[in-house]
Amino acid sequence: MTKAFYFDVGSPYVYLTIARLPLDDVEWKPISLGGLWKQSGGGSWALTDRRAEGIAEIEARAERYGLPPIRWPVPWPGRYLSAMRACLVAAEEGVGEEFARIASSMGFAEGRDLSEMSTVWEAGVRAGLDPLALNDRIGSPEIKQRLIDETEAAYARGVRGVPTLDTGEELLWGDDRIS
Repeated sequence: MTKAFYFDVGSPYVYLTIARLPLDDVEWKPISLGGLWKQSGGGSWALTDRRAEGIAEIEARAERYGLPPIRWPVPWPGRYLSAMRACLVAAEEGVGEEFARIASSMGFAEGRDLSEMSTVWEAGVRAGLDPLALNDRIGSPEIKQRLIDETEAAYARGVRGVPTLDTGEELLWGDDRIS
C-alpha cells in the first residue's frame, strides 16, 4: 500500500514537518483542515485561550529542529481554501510537492499570508506555474469539488488533523510522530 501524507499549508505543524523531512516516498494529499473540522465539530486551538501556549510550542519545536524562527503571518489563522486548491492544481502540473513546500515556507518562514491571492500566485510562480492559469484552475468547479472530495475521503479514512502520515498500517498524526 502506498503511504499518504495529508496536509494543509495553513498549518504550522505541516510546515515543521515538510521543512525538515524529505517525504519523497509518499503520496502528498492536499486536504482542507477547516473541512475536517466541519465534519468533526472541531476547531483551531489558535482561536482559543491556548493560542499563546500553542505558538510558543511551535516556535520551540522550530528551534529544536534547527529551522529558521517562525514568522507568523498576520492574520493567522486565515482562510486557505485557494492555497489548498492551488496545491491540487500544482499536483496536476507535476509540482505539487514543490508548491506545497514553497507555500508553507512562505507562510511560516517568511510570514506571508496564504489567504492572500497574491501570495498564492507568487508561490505558483516560484514553483514554475503560470499565475493566470493557476488562478483560472483554482476557481474551477472541478478543483473546488475535488478538494471537498479529498477532504471527505481523508475523514472517512480516519484523518482528524494535519499533518497525518498514513503508513498503510496506521495513521501518524502530528509533526512529532512523523519522522
